[in-house]
This record gives sequence, structure tokens and C-alpha cells, in this order.
Amino acid sequence: MKIIRLAAKRWKLVLFILIVLGGILFFVFRNSNKEIKTTEIQKGKISEELVLSGSVNASNYAKLSFESSGKIVYIGVTEGDFVNKGKLLSKLDTTVLNSNYQIAQANLRLYQATVENVYNQVKDHTGDETFAQKDLRTTAEVNKDKAYEGVIAAKRNLDGASLYAPFTGYVTYLAHPFTQVFASVGQTEAELIDPTTIYFDVVADQTEVIKLSVGQKVEIVIDPFTDKTFEGRIDRISFTPKVGESGSVYSVKVEFTGIKLNDSRFKIAMTGDAKFVISEKENTLFVPANFIKQDKTGSYLKTDEKKGKVYINTGIESEENVEVIGAISEGQLIYD
Repeated sequence: MKIIRLAAKRWKLVLFILIVLGGILFFVFRNSNKEIKTTEIQKGKISEELVLSGSVNASNYAKLSFESSGKIVYIGVTEGDFVNKGKLLSKLDTTVLNSNYQIAQANLRLYQATVENVYNQVKDHTGDETFAQKDLRTTAEVNKDKAYEGVIAAKRNLDGASLYAPFTGYVTYLAHPFTQVFASVGQTEAELIDPTTIYFDVVADQTEVIKLSVGQKVEIVIDPFTDKTFEGRIDRISFTPKVGESGSVYSVKVEFTGIKLNDSRFKIAMTGDAKFVISEKENTLFVPANFIKQDKTGSYLKTDEKKGKVYINTGIESEENVEVIGAISEGQLIYD
């Protein structure tokens, strides 16, 4: 029995040693077959870029609505029409509004006559006007002033029943392309756009906006046109945060350059990205970002497969590469 126990222990020991040796051989074999990535330090131009999302907008883009409710009695355009500034687009029934305007004008004439009559009565009392005369004159003048303001209000209401094109452009939407229907106050009745004023609207947070400047060149990619890159430049940077956004974000207006906007096929609210070149350097050394390592001392590059390293400083960072500064040279082989 003792001999059997000793033999069993030996087999367990041998089995344990075989498992350990197998594990060691597995890791050695795996590491020996692991591909070691290398690259050469390159020299050339590197650019630090900032990519921000945005959408297509237009400076001359308007949603028009009536200032009062009523029945539409005139439609002067159809969707897609090109119209000049001042063109009458649509009009409500103004029978009541015009009547109110005429009444307001009549009241003004009435109180104007009263003022003239009172002035005639007190004309010889400029220096010795009594309180009664002053009250009479003031009452007449105030009534005339109220009548004048009534005319202004009535005329404003009358004008608000007609929609005119505020600029030259295309009619892109009509809520009611026919007459004899009721339109509610505040409801968008028509939309108008001047495609020559289309621009790319970008938002930048407070850490990004300080890197941008008016006149800076921009590369724009609009999502529906992924195979094209459009050129632009910064036209305006807002001084105040954009309303309705969370946090401090600022509107950046980017004008398209070198393109006929009338033929661009851009549509309002199309999304895309704008790439801004923040800084550039010529004839500088750079490597892919993943080849730069870190330890307690700082950033370094591996110069061989084992422990060889050279410490460096980093500079401009592009989307893929990073500028490296130190005791290194172009074409030098480095390891991942």
C-alpha cells in the first residue's frame, strides 16, 4: 500500500510539471509568433485640425405668418416660384380691418377740427390763459393724439393681413395654396429662402471657439455628399452663447467659397462636419500617435524590441500623427 501511494504521488508531480512546462511553452511560442509592429519616423508637413459638426442654414430664410386670423382671399404665388422683394404672397379678407382704419381716420379728422376750433378760441390768451382754457385746449390735444395713435394701430392691423416677400428668393412652402380657407394668427403660412445666402452653421464650445478666427479657411463635408469636400471660410463668430443650447456654445458662420450656391443642391438643415486647420508645420518629424509611449519620466519612443527607448517632446497633433522633438532622425525605425 505504501508503494502504491508513493507511485501515485510521483505521477501527480510529473503531471503538474508537464502542465507547467506546457503553459510556459505555449506563452513562449505565442510571443515568438506575435507580430511586432514597426514604423519609421517621418518628416514633412503636419497640421493640427479641429472637426466640428454643423448644418446648412441661410441668412435670408424666413417663415412668414399673418398677424391676425382670418379668411384667405388672395394667393399670389405657388411653391417653387422665384419672387422679388415686396411681392404680395397672400392676403386675408380685410373688410373689417379696412373699416376700422377708415373709422380711425374719421376720428382723427374730427378731433383735428376740434383742436383747430379750440385754438381759435384761446388764440388771444397766450399770456393769460385761464385754467379752464388750458383744460379745454389740453383735452382737445389729447383726444387728437389718441385718434392719431388709433390710425397707426388700425393701419398696422390692416397691413398685417398681407404677406409680402421680405427679400428676393424662392417660395419653398405654402400652408394654404388656395383661397377661402381660414388661417390662424402665428401659424407659418409661407417660407422663403434666398439660396445665394446659404452658409454652414457650426457650434463650438468655449474651449474650441478660442482657436478659431474670422477669415480662417475651412473644409466642409455635407453628409449627403460624402464623396465631395467643399471649401469655405469663417465669416462670423458669435460673441454670445447660442440660445437653447446646454452649456456655453457659440455659433460660427462659415461661408462657402468657390461654388455657385444656386446650383449647389444644398438644403436647409442638411448636416455635416467642418474641418478647421488650427496650426501647421513644415519639415517636422512625426510618428503615428499609437507609437508614443508614456512612463513616469515622460513620453518616449521604443528604439528596439526590448528596453531601448528615447525620450521626446510632442508638438502638433493631427488626426493620426503627432509631432515628435528630441534626439531622433528621419527614417529611424521605432517599435510599438
